[in-house]
Amino acid sequence: MYELAILARGGVLLTVWALAAGWPPGRLAARLRRDGWQRICRGAWAAPGKETDWRVRETALQLLRPRRVCRHGTAARVHRVELLAGPPPPPDSRSALPPEDVCLRRGLRVTTAARTVADLIRTAGSREAAVVTADSALSRRVVEGVRRDPLVRHEDLAAQLAVRRPGAPRARAWLRLANPAAGSPAETVARLRMADAALHPECQPQIRTPRGQVLRPDFLFRAAGLAVEVEGYAYHGTPRAHERDVARFNALQSCPEIRRVLRFTAREVFTDPARMTTTITQSLTDLSLPGRRGASG
Repeated sequence: MYELAILARGGVLLTVWALAAGWPPGRLAARLRRDGWQRICRGAWAAPGKETDWRVRETALQLLRPRRVCRHGTAARVHRVELLAGPPPPPDSRSALPPEDVCLRRGLRVTTAARTVADLIRTAGSREAAVVTADSALSRRVVEGVRRDPLVRHEDLAAQLAVRRPGAPRARAWLRLANPAAGSPAETVARLRMADAALHPECQPQIRTPRGQVLRPDFLFRAAGLAVEVEGYAYHGTPRAHERDVARFNALQSCPEIRRVLRFTAREVFTDPARMTTTITQSLTDLSLPGRRGASG
């Protein structure tokens, strides 16, 4: 009989492989447990010490069922598409996928980025969830510590959503709200909430400090000279990050276009957007009054 570790692939062992190598069924499970193998699911085990995360589980499932394809949220994780937290989409129908909608990514068979994002937009439970997904896929992002380029083009998503599938008409309307300039899910939600309040700033415009440094505030109401910044959850995570943020904040205030800077946390954007839009509206009113320069917030 072969040693169990030799039979494994990528740290995953299927029971059928061990049985085919001559291991008797009555002794196999006991030996696996004694040696520290971890049961992933029925018929699949992870090597001792291997972290059994979502990727290892999906690898095991695809080894057990070679025709299996990652879809929806799992495919989003493989492609590194950011999603808005909320209830998961309804289970897919497991209908047959055309070959052009399937690819190999990070060692797994998944729906292509375009098909994945289109499916998520179609099944999204809200406008915000749909547009966060589209913005993430259309933009250059750092996701899970990995810097990646845009995953899809707008026309690729439009072509996917042109196919008659449940939810496609609503998804096409939501796609028109996408903006590749968005830098994070919080920025996307802030932009949508501002639009609801009839506030339409420039997104990530390029401006320069008097010394020529290029900056891109999250939002800019240019006529009023009001910049709006949305701070992510990692804000001030380290002393160095805090120093960079303070330097950037000071540089932003030095730009000739800027009269006032407002800053909101991602938590505020998600939980109390009305407060954010009210504060912005009041600042725009203040800055429009004669003689008001406006201190930064």
